[in-house]
Parts: sequence; C-alpha cells; structure tokens
Amino acid sequence: MDIRAINATSGYAAARPATKVDPGYTPGSIQEQAKASFEDFTQTLASSEQISVRAMTGDADPHALVQALAQTELAVETAVTVRNKVVEAYQEILRMPV
Repeated sequence: MDIRAINATSGYAAARPATKVDPGYTPGSIQEQAKASFEDFTQTLASSEQISVRAMTGDADPHALVQALAQTELAVETAVTVRNKVVEAYQEILRMPV
C-alpha cells in the first residue's frame, strides 16, 4: 500500500465536517467573528494556491491538491451564500415602509 494513501486517509479522517459545531468557538462581538472568518477565508485561498502551484511543478501530492481544491470550493460557496443573505437582508430593509 502506498504511504501517501495512508496520509490522505488520515487527513480526511482528521478533517472536521462542516456540519459539526466548532469546539473552540467562543462567543464574541460580531466584528471579531467577521474578522476571523475573513482571515480564515483568505488563509484557505492562499494555502490552496500554494498547494496548486506545488502540484503543477510536481512537488505536491495529488491527494493534497484535491483536498485543497475541495476546501477552496467550500470556502467560496460559503462566502457566496453569506453575500446572498446580506443582499437579501438589505433588500428587505429597503422594502420597509418609513
């Protein structure tokens, strides 16, 4: 068995599903939470880009590339969903009678 397959399997098992509650979550101000979310989003995109570049040059494991792309896709979909909710809330505010 290939050692890279074992590493990929353990990496997938260690990944926290998106539906689970983060055990390290501590309530704070909305600004702190938004800042942390934006920083996580930026870090995810940057690390995925680095792994993609390494994969193109042959220095990265293909499994790492697939995992990075999946994380990036999830991060972008989450950002788009949040943006849509913000736009929807703004439109609801505009429709309120004054």
